Amino acid sequence: MTDKKTVLVISAHAADFVWRCGGAIALHQKLGYEVTVACLSFGERGESAKLWKEGKTLDEVKSIRRKEAENAAKALNVHDIQCFDLGDYPLVVDLDAKMRLVDLVRAVQPNFMLSHSKYDPYNTDHMYTSALALDVRMIAQAWGHNPGEKVLGAPQLYLFEPHQTEQMGWKPDVFLDITEVWDQKRAAIECMEGQHHLWDYYTNVAENRANQFRRNSGGQSGGRAAKYAEGFQSVFPRTVDEL
Repeated sequence: MTDKKTVLVISAHAADFVWRCGGAIALHQKLGYEVTVACLSFGERGESAKLWKEGKTLDEVKSIRRKEAENAAKALNVHDIQCFDLGDYPLVVDLDAKMRLVDLVRAVQPNFMLSHSKYDPYNTDHMYTSALALDVRMIAQAWGHNPGEKVLGAPQLYLFEPHQTEQMGWKPDVFLDITEVWDQKRAAIECMEGQHHLWDYYTNVAENRANQFRRNSGGQSGGRAAKYAEGFQSVFPRTVDEL
């Protein structure tokens, strides 16, 4: 690992990083981390219904979604956003694109990574991206892959919250207080004009997770008065010196 603190987010579609970990991005940027977001697609086919109903062409939809993602990244103070433009519904990552993502992992050397839940029957692009995140993490750790490059250490992979948690087998074991950066996250949410129907939904999710943060940080006996939070599920055991 480098001395620089870094984070890598692997997002299937242009808006996923906003809804699901925008607060974590803004907060860690504020804490001195450099957060890189890899958007594998713009969600142009499957997550842009409003734009299609307006009669937009494919190129127009992609251009609009790119701009929305870039504006949201700016609102969150993202260090770097890279758009792979691989298409969606289905998202297909060939070997060249996978190796490009491995190169990014090695270049960033993240202290931790964020991506999707392992299972999502409503959107298989999401669970495909989760498997891909594990795959590129593994390859980036291999001494025999491009010998001479700095190999990856063992960053935690946090799975951010899917849309319908009960159907996904996703169980949060980490709650992050994002109250101090909520205004940034809400501003980023409002950049995603093609999915206006999700703005209040993900505001409600953040409020509900804050309730759970308060309960698990001490409850009525002195829990932190978080107003907005995000939940995550860790893939690997966490090594600690204190509980």
